[in-house]
Amino acid sequence: MRRHVKTFAVLVSVLLCAAYASAKDIVVVPVDDPITPVLAEYLIKSIEEAEEAEAACIIIQIDTPGGLDLAMRDIIKKILAAEVPVVVYVAPGGARAASAGALITLAAHVAAMAPGTNIGAAHPVALGGGKMDEEMAAKVENDAAAYIESIAVKRKRNKEWAIQAVRESVSISEEEALKKNVIDMTAESLDELIEKIHGRDVETARGVVKLDTKEARITYKEMGMRENILKALANPNIAYILFLAGLAGLYFEFSNPGAIFPGVIGGMSLILAFYSMQTLSANYAGVLLILLGVVLFVIELKVVSYGLLTIGGIIALTLGSLMLFDSPLPYMRVSLAVILPTVCLVSAVFILAITLVVKGQRRRVTTGSEGIVGMEGVAQSDVFSAGKVFVHGEYWNACSDAQIPKGAAIRVTGIEGMVLKVKEK
Repeated sequence: MRRHVKTFAVLVSVLLCAAYASAKDIVVVPVDDPITPVLAEYLIKSIEEAEEAEAACIIIQIDTPGGLDLAMRDIIKKILAAEVPVVVYVAPGGARAASAGALITLAAHVAAMAPGTNIGAAHPVALGGGKMDEEMAAKVENDAAAYIESIAVKRKRNKEWAIQAVRESVSISEEEALKKNVIDMTAESLDELIEKIHGRDVETARGVVKLDTKEARITYKEMGMRENILKALANPNIAYILFLAGLAGLYFEFSNPGAIFPGVIGGMSLILAFYSMQTLSANYAGVLLILLGVVLFVIELKVVSYGLLTIGGIIALTLGSLMLFDSPLPYMRVSLAVILPTVCLVSAVFILAITLVVKGQRRRVTTGSEGIVGMEGVAQSDVFSAGKVFVHGEYWNACSDAQIPKGAAIRVTGIEGMVLKVKEK
C-alpha cells in the first residue's frame, strides 16, 4: 500500500512539474515616465527578451504624458515587428496615454485601458528648437497624421479619431475609446485583463497567434541600475545641474592647476551633461548663453567693470537656463524651482570670488622690494649720503636727505636698487 501511495505521489509531482514547465510567462513592464531614448531602448530590449523566452505575451502598463518623436517611432517599429503579442494597458486609474503614448497604444496587438484613464492629445510639438514656422508646422502635423492613420489601419482601429487626436489634440476617456474602436477592451485590473485576452487571436510578425494566458505566470520586469542611471540623466533638471557643475569644476581646476579633484569632477559632469543634452534635444542658444555668462564672470575677475560684467553674466546665465530645453511640454523643461536657486548660488560664488580678488588687488604689497617701503628700523651708523640700517631682520645700505645719527629709529621711504632711502622717525 505504501509503495502504491509513493508511486502515486511521484506521478502527481511529475505531472505538476510538467504542467509548470509548459506554462508560459506573461512579462509585465511598467512605464510611468516620458518617452525618451532610454525608455525606448529599455522597451525594445524587453520585447526582444520576451521573444527569446517565447513568452505568452508582454504587457506594457503605461502612464505617460508623451515624449520624443524619434523614441516613440523606435518603440512602435519594434511593436509592429514583434514576434510576441504586445499588449498595452493604460493603467492604473488616473493614468493617461497622451501624445506619444497614444500612438504606442494604438500600435499594440491588444490595446486596453483601466477605468478613469484617458488617451489622445497627440498633436506634435517642437522640442529644443523653439517655435516652428507655419509651413514647417503643417509638414510635421501632416506627417504625424499620416503616421497615426497607417497604424490605426494596420490594427483595424478608428483612423478618423486617430487623425483627430493629431490635428485637434482630442482626448477621450476609456469608455469613449471602447465605443469608438480606439481600444479593444477595458479592464479594472491586470488579472481581469489577462483573463479577457485569453483565447484572443492576434497577428504578429510570425503569423496569427492565439493568446494562451490562462495558466501563465506573471513576471514583472523592472529597470536595472544602468537604465535607472540613464533615466535620471534624461531628466532636464539633472542635465542642467551637471552642466553648471562641469563648468564650475573646470574653472576651479584652471584657476588652481594641480588641484585635480575639481577637474576630474568637472570633466565627468560635462560629459554626462552633453549626453543628457543630446538625449533631450537641447537648445544650443541656451548652451551658448550659459557659457557666455560664465565667461563674463571670469572676465570680471581680470577686468574690474564695477559690476557691469557681473550683471551681464547673471542675465546671460538666467536666460540661457530658461532656454536650455525650450519646450512647450513642462516635463521637458528645467524647473524654475531648480533654475532660481542654481543661478543665485553660481552668481553668489562668482561675486564672492570677484570681491576677494578686488580686495587683494587693493591690499598694500607686503612682499618683495615694494613690501619693505614703510617699514621701521634702526640706524647702525651715521646715515646721510651713505650708511647702514637694520630693517626687517636684515642689514641694508641706506641714504637720507638729512643727517641721521647712529642708533636713531628710522622709516623706509623708498628703495633704489639695493639701497634704501630712509628718514629719521
